[in-house]
Amino acid sequence: MTTVHDVPADVLIQRLSDYMKGNIRELMPPEWAAVVKTGSHVERAPQNPDWWYVRAASMIRKLYLNGPIGVARLRKEYGGRKRRGAKPAHFRKAGGSILRTLLQQLETAGLVEKASTRGRVVSPKGRSLLDAMSGQIKREMDRDNPDLKKY
Repeated sequence: MTTVHDVPADVLIQRLSDYMKGNIRELMPPEWAAVVKTGSHVERAPQNPDWWYVRAASMIRKLYLNGPIGVARLRKEYGGRKRRGAKPAHFRKAGGSILRTLLQQLETAGLVEKASTRGRVVSPKGRSLLDAMSGQIKREMDRDNPDLKKY
């Protein structure tokens, strides 16, 4: 059975974000999402108008791979380098409001569920969606590149 481990992350995230944008009504960017920065380490708001769905797809993939994850660990995962001009750069965590809102929306959609006090995990419905999407991508990759089958 094909899982998320068997397909490239960028292809899966793009395909999953397109699916979420068209089919999951609970996942809607709030009105402030068009102007907000994703953390103190970035200089501007995201340029991609569908960044909300891309971040949601990336988060559900991280939850699938790394088990129960909370907002604090996701802030660290999505953080980055804060450029401070002539001074040395330092790491800064990402903003938590975006991640928290996305987790709540994914939970409302039934793709994610709480794992007691340890964070959130992918629900069986979300796991099924990711596995089905991965299987579809793997079949397309095998059809397009038959030489890669032996690996």
